[in-house]
Amino acid sequence: MPVLLNNIQEKRKLTEEQFTLVEAVLKFGLERHQQKNAEVSLVLVDDDYIRELNLEYRGLDQPTDVLSFAFHEAEANIILSPDEDIPDLLGDIYISVERAYEQSERFGHSFERELCYLAIHGLLHLMGYDHQTPEDTAKMREAEEQIMEQFALGRAGF
Repeated sequence: MPVLLNNIQEKRKLTEEQFTLVEAVLKFGLERHQQKNAEVSLVLVDDDYIRELNLEYRGLDQPTDVLSFAFHEAEANIILSPDEDIPDLLGDIYISVERAYEQSERFGHSFERELCYLAIHGLLHLMGYDHQTPEDTAKMREAEEQIMEQFALGRAGF
């Protein structure tokens, strides 16, 4: 269950511990949702880069915190491939490190919590979760917090 990390931003330095934590959180999220044979890519970018993606793919000329690009559409919380020899390529998650720092300060919790939360939020989108209705939002928030709590990053643990 590979998690491919690519840091292409240079505005904020990240530590090896931060990379290790976000990778572990994503791997746990994949396991928890029975995606043991899945592959996901996490790309850490700056505001300018994510603004360009947001404009191109969503028509919004502004930076955002996280964008997910699924390789295929999925229903929430289903196993995508039973073949253990061929990894499921779920998709790419892009996170603006600048936004993550800003939001961690605004919300009064650690950068690590915000980075991991955004990574899990993006991962759940790749697995078919969304927040279009209050019911969908509640399911997604519950799934996010269950994963975060395993790493003492839950709402009470920041």
